[in-house]
Amino acid sequence: MRAFVQRRELLLGLAALPAAARIAVAETYPLRPVRILVATSAGGGTDLVARFIAIGTEMAARSPADGYTLFMANTVNTINNSLYQKLNYNFIADFAPVANVMGTPLLVLVHPSVAAKNAAELIALAKANPGKLNLASGGVGSTGHMSAELFQMMAGIKFTHVPYRGEAPALTDLIAGQAQLMVSTTGSSLQYARAGTVRALATTTDDRVAELPDVPPLSKTLPGYRANAWSGLCAPKGTPAEIITLLNEEVNLAMADAKIKERMSSLGGVALPGSPEDYGRTIVADTATWAKVVQFSGAKAQ
Repeated sequence: MRAFVQRRELLLGLAALPAAARIAVAETYPLRPVRILVATSAGGGTDLVARFIAIGTEMAARSPADGYTLFMANTVNTINNSLYQKLNYNFIADFAPVANVMGTPLLVLVHPSVAAKNAAELIALAKANPGKLNLASGGVGSTGHMSAELFQMMAGIKFTHVPYRGEAPALTDLIAGQAQLMVSTTGSSLQYARAGTVRALATTTDDRVAELPDVPPLSKTLPGYRANAWSGLCAPKGTPAEIITLLNEEVNLAMADAKIKERMSSLGGVALPGSPEDYGRTIVADTATWAKVVQFSGAKAQ
């Protein structure tokens, strides 16, 4: 992943730039290592990750706009925009989109003891028993939590939210039957869904997960429903357009590599090639969507 910031590989994308811009960029960038800020911690609780992301994003926003500090953003950044009452940065105004990298659908999961065998039956069960099904999540404001809130908002149902300090303990209690359902990222839950220790009822995007071909999209039951966990690169606002274009070209080149695609697929993810403008539209659209869901849920940063 980081290979694209090395000078040799960056130069491969120069042919896509106008001649004058290629010469300028080739002479001046990169002359030293590029730093990528990743505002999540390995194995950390998802309820804390939102805070880490807020802190990491602020650090990136205050960094020089010279192409040497990039930020690995994700869906939680668009959720935080409305989850937090006050932030020392504006994610849309203070960052320039570089390239979306990977999208990952989430899975709607239930404990095997739950009678519902599909999304329609789960909705019917929830309507018959409002608030009686415990919804586990990796934390308030996590992508899984907000995706479940969107589910409730669109279906007109009510679960009882039980936030945990990360997806791992939430999944543990779901498997043990302490919680009845969860919306989880495929990277965390795919192995359990394949093993049958939890039952996957639906995916949250319009596409099926290759490893779970029999699990349909939730949109088949709730038309218009869509939730996607994505990760992508951003730069501080004001970073030269030539550098952003160069980085975008190299990220897209890396995402086309068969080995990288295979690794993403093993996590239930897909590459998201596109222009900086494409990524920018995703950020704006998701920010608006999650603002409505945060307001509906009444969620507050803890």
